Amino acid sequence: MRITVTVDGTTYTDDVEPRQLLVHHLRETIGKTGTVVGCDTSNCGSCTVHLDGQSVKSCSVLAVQADGAEITTVEGLARDGALHPVQQAFHDNHALQCGFCTPGMIMQSIDLLADNPDPDEQAVRHGLEGNLCRCTGYQNIVRAVQDAADRLKPGSTRAQPVGSES
Repeated sequence: MRITVTVDGTTYTDDVEPRQLLVHHLRETIGKTGTVVGCDTSNCGSCTVHLDGQSVKSCSVLAVQADGAEITTVEGLARDGALHPVQQAFHDNHALQCGFCTPGMIMQSIDLLADNPDPDEQAVRHGLEGNLCRCTGYQNIVRAVQDAADRLKPGSTRAQPVGSES
């Protein structure tokens, strides 16, 4: 089947097998390897991307289901060489160890913050419960999401990397 998707602002038209998962199309056909294959069962959330503005586990979506969609991957978040505020908050708060879950955590965090721009610790933990991390214990991830929430507030100067404020 022929599909057309817009990924990180670029439109791609490709022939795909009807049973091909979106995660494999993104990685193998389009080259977006930041979208990680973790479990192929939608348990870990490492493959989370935004499909028409909503986070989805791309291992549970067929590529043909994404036909005509706008997809954002972790690789499409940075602008003009600057990390997205959520990416920067993860970096600044040491919210990763091996980094395998990080792309999915970041994508889910952005979706969480769109729904709840000022989450408390419990809301962050609840919003990320479909994304698993086997390394960090989640404390720094929760801290990073709350820091990102502060950075994303209107008028915040925290959108800049730590140490770059005047």
